[in-house]
Amino acid sequence: MSWRWFLSRDCLLHPTTFWLLLLCYVPGTVYGYVWYGDQLAETWLFHPHWQIVFVPDSPTASLFFTLAVIWLKAQPKPPSRPWLRSVRGIVEALGVVTSIKYGVWATAVIFASAAQGTVLVWEHWMLVIGHLAMALCALAYARFFSFRSSALAAAAAWTFLNDTVDYRFGVFPWLPDTLMDDLTAVCLFTFCLTALSVALAAAARWLPGGMRERAGQPF
Repeated sequence: MSWRWFLSRDCLLHPTTFWLLLLCYVPGTVYGYVWYGDQLAETWLFHPHWQIVFVPDSPTASLFFTLAVIWLKAQPKPPSRPWLRSVRGIVEALGVVTSIKYGVWATAVIFASAAQGTVLVWEHWMLVIGHLAMALCALAYARFFSFRSSALAAAAAWTFLNDTVDYRFGVFPWLPDTLMDDLTAVCLFTFCLTALSVALAAAARWLPGGMRERAGQPF
């Protein structure tokens, strides 16, 4: 069996694959919000309450992707109502863009911290595997989604806004102590990674050669 089969429609849209995804993503998303618990509490106490929505980056990304995949299974074809189609497109685009962005971001931060002396333990490797899987799943499933360029633009705007709030008001994900003196570089990397994630989402969605497959068949 070729490795390409694992990226095929038959594999990725198979009911077993769907339930395995949910088995990983639902507990993972819940765990992600628990992981951010202390920062959420601190933000609520010491920052304006509206900023709290910008704190839990990775679990919110996996939440959007989970909703997009569930919607794809429940309704393989795009909704006929324009407003519902727009909502679905934004959910899908956010799921893809933010999953790529935060999947790569978390992995890069962990290895950058290790390069400056942080000793990696099993939790770090768990986070690396989980976040890289987020990015890869988003790239693999983007071609089955139906989001348009307007939805991608909305997802890009939201993600850039998230970056701006994070580093303007200090609600970015807590960094290892070894990286706090590199905050400007981390900020620049974050904004550049958002731009790259939007470009990759567009490429995965619209590139020729089979990358514009529509989910016209049910799971």
